[in-house]
Amino acid sequence: MFLVGLTGGIASGKTTVSNLLSDLGCKIVDADKLAREVVSPGAPAWKKIRHHFGDQVLLENGELNREKLGEIIFADPQKRRLLNSLTHPEIHKAMLWKIFNLFITGHSFAVLDIPLLYETGKVLPYMTYTVVVNCSEDQQVERLDGRNKLTEEEARGRMDAQMPLAQKVKVATYVIDNSGSLISTEKQVRDLHRKFQRSKAHWRLRLLMSSALLVTLGVLFYVFY
Repeated sequence: MFLVGLTGGIASGKTTVSNLLSDLGCKIVDADKLAREVVSPGAPAWKKIRHHFGDQVLLENGELNREKLGEIIFADPQKRRLLNSLTHPEIHKAMLWKIFNLFITGHSFAVLDIPLLYETGKVLPYMTYTVVVNCSEDQQVERLDGRNKLTEEEARGRMDAQMPLAQKVKVATYVIDNSGSLISTEKQVRDLHRKFQRSKAHWRLRLLMSSALLVTLGVLFYVFY
């Protein structure tokens, strides 16, 4: 099984592309969903966040007050790095289990939907292909204003907290241009899906893993028999 890293910038349309790939039958491992799971009340990451940020970032029912936490971390890069250090190890563990389950059930590839794929770089070496969803900065600001009711200054502050989209585009295997119509984006996603289906990368990886298993079994046979 090979892995496809899907990323973009805030409000670039990554979720739209992820949903379109899912509709086409792709298995999606969504880092944002896993991030919500690992900070559920009582979970290890939740306890660490409460310890470092206090009850001010909790709602009355114990769940994270994401709006309040967002205000804190986007205004302070050091606190943003702290939050990432508390949550990312738990997210990566959950992601690994998802990938393992997909592998043993025989899937040829999986799409890892990771907003900070390039920023953290932790899982980037394991991606066979990377896909960046791109649009203009002005479109990002406009979408953030409509979706999150942010001022232009607040929107650009959140955008500045990530690697610029233009830089991600330069290092991506594939780029989905989401600056136009939904029909245009859908066509690009379908074309990309066909490329993944035709890829032979999963056979090469399975061959390597099978060879490693045979070597291991050979060593065990030699040692014990």
